[in-house]
Amino acid sequence: MKLPRSTFLAWILRMPLIKRWALMHSIKKENIAEHSHQVAVIAHLLTVIKNNYFDGNLSAERAATIALYHEVSETKLQDINHVTKYHNADLTKEFKKLEEIAELECLDSLPKELQEQFKPLLVQSCVEPEYKKIVKAADLISAYLKACDELNFGNQEFSHVKKRLEQMLAEYVNTMPEVSYFMDVFKEHCFVSVDKLANSDH
Repeated sequence: MKLPRSTFLAWILRMPLIKRWALMHSIKKENIAEHSHQVAVIAHLLTVIKNNYFDGNLSAERAATIALYHEVSETKLQDINHVTKYHNADLTKEFKKLEEIAELECLDSLPKELQEQFKPLLVQSCVEPEYKKIVKAADLISAYLKACDELNFGNQEFSHVKKRLEQMLAEYVNTMPEVSYFMDVFKEHCFVSVDKLANSDH
């Protein structure tokens, strides 16, 4: 029996080629593979915190997997600037349509027998709401940490980004105790030198 050939992994392996923050000056370059990994780690942590301290009952592994694939549409569309994407409601609606088309194309690139299992991971409109919220919070935290990092290196181009993300994160901090816990416990040490980081572990 001749097995079908799939382009799915080939698209995923191109994620390191796709730059984030493409319209902005960045001191530390970032691609969507790096970003997706970071979001997956944060989503995993948020879910473990939720389950351990705040009566959650979600799969941390599922949250991490959804986060790994949450930017899959950008393998075909590249990174779209936030201000452009959300400039007005009509543009946002059209960009969301394009993203879903790209997600469905990625899904269709898999062998038919695997598509049902991957659909709630790849197609954002099919992700369960409780996981979508965790991943969105992780996505915002990742972007916020990036903005803070750039500012620490003197890149003032990210000052307005930090303010916007602080406003967006405030809702999550107020409604998701795991996000508040995460920010209190983990944020501070993300911006220290490696020497101070090593000394803090003793």
